[in-house]
Amino acid sequence: MRRVLLLSSAVALVSTPAFAPVFAQSVDRVAVTRIIDEGMAHSDVMPIAAHLSDVIGPRMTNSPAMRQAEAWTQAKFSEWGLRNVHKEGFDFGRGWSIVSSSVRMLTPRPIALTAIPIAWTPATNGPLRAPVIVAPMKRERDFAKWHGQLTGKIVMVTLPDSGSEPKEAAFQRYSADELRKLDQYQQPTYDPDAIDRRVKRLDYAKKLDAFLKAEGAVAMATMAYRDGKLVSGEGYTFGVGDTPSLPAVQIAAEDYRRLARLAKVGPAPTLEITSDVRFDDADTQAYNVIAEIPGTDPKAGYVMAGAHLDSWVAADGAADNGAGSAMVMEAARIIAKTGIRPRRTIRFALWAGEEQGLLGSLSYVERHLATRGNPADPKLTGLKLYTGWSNRWPITPQSGWGDLAAYFNLDNGSGKIRGIYAENSPAVVPIFRDWLAPFASMGATEVVIRKTGGTDHVFMQAVGVPGFQFIQDPLDYGSLVHHSSIDTFDHLKGDDMRQGATILASFLVNAANADKALPRPPLPTKPVATDPFAYSDEEE
Repeated sequence: MRRVLLLSSAVALVSTPAFAPVFAQSVDRVAVTRIIDEGMAHSDVMPIAAHLSDVIGPRMTNSPAMRQAEAWTQAKFSEWGLRNVHKEGFDFGRGWSIVSSSVRMLTPRPIALTAIPIAWTPATNGPLRAPVIVAPMKRERDFAKWHGQLTGKIVMVTLPDSGSEPKEAAFQRYSADELRKLDQYQQPTYDPDAIDRRVKRLDYAKKLDAFLKAEGAVAMATMAYRDGKLVSGEGYTFGVGDTPSLPAVQIAAEDYRRLARLAKVGPAPTLEITSDVRFDDADTQAYNVIAEIPGTDPKAGYVMAGAHLDSWVAADGAADNGAGSAMVMEAARIIAKTGIRPRRTIRFALWAGEEQGLLGSLSYVERHLATRGNPADPKLTGLKLYTGWSNRWPITPQSGWGDLAAYFNLDNGSGKIRGIYAENSPAVVPIFRDWLAPFASMGATEVVIRKTGGTDHVFMQAVGVPGFQFIQDPLDYGSLVHHSSIDTFDHLKGDDMRQGATILASFLVNAANADKALPRPPLPTKPVATDPFAYSDEEE
């Protein structure tokens, strides 16, 4: 799941006239019992997760490991008897992977530092040795301050801080009170000027790289955004022709601060960086993996579950999002194994490019569901596409817009499902409560009205398709594991994942067999600015 915050789409609150209430749809508890037995007593979810994380490992979009994951997941779907197993491609950019890397402080004393190459930066072509300079820069106007001072230097561009003091436990499960607090309607917000400013800011990484190169710098270093010797190596300049000129590394916060302290009192420390990374331009298309359990009524449309298969490369991508991918795959296996014949087709998707801007699911939306904006609008790619897409009007439904009856997403680690977000749609609340009722004894009880963002259901919601994310126990996902160098199988909870895959399978069968499809939100139209009197914040 992305750390970048998603722009809120303006989806109006669905109201139900008092004279026509929406009643909960009945649940086939015989089918649910079969699903529970298969999912809890005969689960394969942890072997699936182990193969994705331990055998294949980190799955950066378009990397060799991601290509291996695409092939393996398709083979598993076919092995379980799913139909129409295939890949759908979309324009992405360069493949990139780490062969090996190291960062050492040579002076004033030798120390091995915790660091990682930043994604899509070039190799050093052997050891690179140079002194550091602390030159904090976060906006283009900062460049002038450092003109003429960077030649031959490894430039530390993050302003060092004094460290963190966590206010919450690193490992958490939701209490009943915390779950109740999630049940709050959130006012949609719309600030088109702020969206435009954020889109323009996305050019900064390329401008910084160009400035450093022009000034004669030999490499760049940034500080990891969490303490605990955790690194992530996130980078977003993956487009063909967009990748940086200079090698760059992210250094653990504790090591970065040490370097900054030494540089402050002088002389500046000397580092040795060795970054053996490889680009792969054999195929610039990324691929979503799709599979289906066919429905008995070809006119009834389909329901869908998805999770993103791609990950960052600091660790094995186990919790983010091998866990969600494994639960989606296990839900497919459960339904196929029980022999339940759904009325609507059940489609399963493993997305690519989520970590770079939900690009896989966005491609699916544009291909099958709806487009946004006018054909004459400038073409956006990468993070600009992600950031600017929700500010494009009008929305034009595709012919298949009405076929997708419901989409369910998993992308919050391996924590137990505690309920589901209703995405500001009160019409689905009684239905979901009925669907959750058989799982109350497993801890899944809450249907909360609020929206949640940052992952692959959001652009479906943004075009008026019922897309939902489950509430999961946080565990240590957000505090330690998310995007970090400890995102390994050891942080997955098997009991929780068995429960999650089972509930997902049940929701899919309920949605597929319901007499009526889930109520749809309105097709969004261009909203008015939330605060028409706001002034521009150029610092954003």
